[in-house]
Formats: sequence, C-alpha cells, structure tokens
Amino acid sequence: MEATILTILALLFIAFVALGVYATVKVTKAAKRGVDRTLDQARRTVEDTTLRAKSFGQAGAAGELARLRLSLRTSMRATQEALQAGVGQDASLKESLDLFNRLSGHGLELDADLKRLEREPDRAWVAGQLPELTARTERITSSADALRRAARERAVRFAEDDLSTLSAQIDVEAGALRHWTDPEPAPGAGTAGTEERGRAGGTGGRTAGAGGGSEPSAITGPDPRLASYPWEKSARPETTT
Repeated sequence: MEATILTILALLFIAFVALGVYATVKVTKAAKRGVDRTLDQARRTVEDTTLRAKSFGQAGAAGELARLRLSLRTSMRATQEALQAGVGQDASLKESLDLFNRLSGHGLELDADLKRLEREPDRAWVAGQLPELTARTERITSSADALRRAARERAVRFAEDDLSTLSAQIDVEAGALRHWTDPEPAPGAGTAGTEERGRAGGTGGRTAGAGGGSEPSAITGPDPRLASYPWEKSARPETTT
C-alpha cells in the first residue's frame, strides 16, 4: 500500500515538473518571438530612415538606388498590412494574399539586387543598370498597389452595401412603428365607411353630442388631468379659513 502511494506521488511530481517545464518553454518562446518582432521592427525603421536620408542627401546612382528601395519597401509593406487585415473579414482576399506572397518573392529578390548595387564601386556601371532596375521596381510596386487599392475598394463597397441594407431595414421598422396612422381609404369604400359610421353614430351620438358629433381620433389618449405618475407629488387639498 505504501509503495502504491509513493508511486502515485512520484508520478504526480513528475507530471508537475513536466508541466512546469512545458509552460516555461512556451513562455520563453513567446518572449523570444516578441523580442524578435521588436528587433525586426526597429531594424526596418532604421533602414527606412537611412534610405530616406540617402534618397534626399545623395545625388546620382546612390540616391536613385535608395529611392527605389524605399519605394519598393513602402508599397510592399502597405499592401501586406492591408491584405492581412482584410483577410480575416473577407475570405475571398486569401487568393489575393497568395498572389501577393508570390509577388513578395520578386520584391525580395529586387531589394537584394538593389542592396548589392549600393556597395558596387563602379558607379558608371550602376548608372547603366538603373533604367532596368527602375522598370522592375515600377512593375512590382504597380502590382502591389493594384492589389491594395482593389482590397480597399472592395471593403468600402461592402460597407456601403451593408449601410444601404441597414437603412432599408430601419425605414421598414420606422414604418411599422407608425402603425397608428390612418391608411388612405380605398376606392369605392367611401359609401361603406359612411354607412358604418352612421350605424356607429346611432349608438355613440349621445356620447359625442357635446363635441358636435365629430369623429373620435384613431387613438384617444387619457385625460392628462386624470392621469397620475409615480414621480408626481400628490396635490394638497385646499384649506379654507
């Protein structure tokens, strides 16, 4: 009996130790991913700032290469963020995201080529490569911009359609809430309505006599002098002296 209890306690201890190790590993990996994302973001920010400074501060091939890299990176990053943010709400953007991932391969290859050319000492040869590099950059950024704009226009169109549907539903509900409004009499129903009111007047004429025989309204509200509300104070009786 004691051996069984010791075995159970040992198994529980091993299970708790294993669970603690697993939780520690998960927390460590999550922290490492967070640190990696922070470092990547900081590195991208530094690179973008450096490229922006080069594009404005340097002339010739070096400044043009920096401008091309900055344009490429800005367009690709904006498109990636737009597609990833919209795919959770619109599943049809998954295909667009797949196409963008393929386009990203060409963008990464072009960015690597531009980065290598920044260290090329033969500036005359680099200047000769600029027309072809500019055309490649424009093709990739144009495709990325087209995907991003189409995704945004699709989101705006869906929002407008939803708003139109909502407005129509609200109009229907508002009309239903106004159900007390007297409908327009149908053609040919005037005589029947008159006879019906005449029969009703035979029994209700004595009651409505003081009002000159006018027809009662569709909804007759209570006399406000007779109505009492829980928030009103009761009127004090007048005292005589």
